[in-house]
Amino acid sequence: MRRLAAVLLMFALSGCGADDVPAPESIASPPPPEQLPHEGLSLSCGQTRVGLPAMPEGLTRAGSFGRLGSLTRPLEVKGVIWRREDEQMYVGVVCGARSADEFVTLVARSSLTAYKGMPALRWNTRTGVRNFMWLERPGTAVYIAATPGLAAQIRHVAAGVALDRAP
Repeated sequence: MRRLAAVLLMFALSGCGADDVPAPESIASPPPPEQLPHEGLSLSCGQTRVGLPAMPEGLTRAGSFGRLGSLTRPLEVKGVIWRREDEQMYVGVVCGARSADEFVTLVARSSLTAYKGMPALRWNTRTGVRNFMWLERPGTAVYIAATPGLAAQIRHVAAGVALDRAP
């Protein structure tokens, strides 16, 4: 049964696309994570540190968050909120999903796609927030969301996310 689930997941990922999330082929491939020094803010899941890019111009840090209401089960969440006037962007990590099978069940009524060859989910909340999350590596998912006025920036931020080198 697990083999059938894995095959179905592979077919689902290979056939998915998304209009408002980054397309892997539209973003230049970054160098391997081991070669990426990251001097900015980083968030971590255990030993995995995720480096965040500089936020788009005009955004200021406006707090943090530790919970995602869309998750189907409680997981550790660490994130930062950025704001420009009434618009907000949320960038964080979701810790705990160890496999693609676990990851794809994290958000009900989400669309399955792929990003950087990994499973990704996208969904909109009732309040209009656009959400995008991909499994960066087992145990670490990257989460980016934005209100409608900043939704176009999700691609830019996702492209700049990188695994930090261990100190």
